[in-house]
Amino acid sequence: MMANFFDKYYWVYVLQSLKDGKKYTGYTNNLPSRFEAHQNGEVESTRNRRPFKLIYFEACLNKEDALKREKYSPYEIKSKILMQGIISQGKKRITENYF
Repeated sequence: MMANFFDKYYWVYVLQSLKDGKKYTGYTNNLPSRFEAHQNGEVESTRNRRPFKLIYFEACLNKEDALKREKYSPYEIKSKILMQGIISQGKKRITENYF
């Protein structure tokens, strides 16, 4: 059931490297698969920064919207989220444990 939910949207996501603490922003139409690819070293740009934790993701209705959102830096995305009160500690914990 969750696979159907994730397949309906494009996703903008922010990963944080547990190795160096740096953040990486990307977009995909299959979030669970893309996160797994990052963790397994299949993404060249993040291969040497594994492992990661998923610290943020949001759904976009189409690829064009996802590309626009990806242009924000992880810091801009995070500050917008915190300012809007979208993430609470409980929700953050859920997203980190889901993947």
